[in-house]
Amino acid sequence: MKIHKEGRRILFFTILALLAVNLLLFQLNARNVTFNRIFAAISAVAFLLLLQFFRSPYRNLLTHEDLLIAPADGKVVVIEDVHEPEYFDDVRKQISIFMSPINVHITRNPISGIVRYFKYHPGNYLVAWHPKSSTKNERTTVVVESDAGPLVLFRQIAGAMARRIVWYVNEGDEVNQGEEFGFIKFGSRVDVFVPMDTDIKVQLGDKVKGGETVIAQLKTTSPSLF
Repeated sequence: MKIHKEGRRILFFTILALLAVNLLLFQLNARNVTFNRIFAAISAVAFLLLLQFFRSPYRNLLTHEDLLIAPADGKVVVIEDVHEPEYFDDVRKQISIFMSPINVHITRNPISGIVRYFKYHPGNYLVAWHPKSSTKNERTTVVVESDAGPLVLFRQIAGAMARRIVWYVNEGDEVNQGEEFGFIKFGSRVDVFVPMDTDIKVQLGDKVKGGETVIAQLKTTSPSLF
């Protein structure tokens, strides 16, 4: 496992700040050894929690043109038919994955293809499981014309703790299934919108792994693994 590039600078300055504060406490409050040790232990735990947030574990990526792979680690919190107003303006199946602060926060392309649409939306920071977070929060929208044919829309959504969304794709890019398309810092959600005839392979409450878990199968004439 390695540390993701989005966390290296944050971790560097965090450890410098914690070391400086602890050294200052040991100098100014040398007699209160117990307090200094407790504060040092809390600092170490806080740094380790931040370190695990930015972890980038190895993944055995699954690729197949008609299979939709989980774009992120987390828990499936929404599977429903909804009207998607931004790009399709019609009814689609929505699959939403909630990423808690302890999940890996790398977001991955759920399908291979060409990016036909991309847009960044500034917005609010409602809790990520709030029904309106998909349209009110800070977010990005990506639409990929899959190698299997159908268009797939996926959306990074900032949560109450997430204050920065990072993306690595633009319109016209060719993307590969399982590769990183972004990162969301400190709690968030990813929504995926697929055609109505898509076969959903997960259920509410399922825990999924980005790049590995099959969440749906697109309707196509290509041979299937399932």
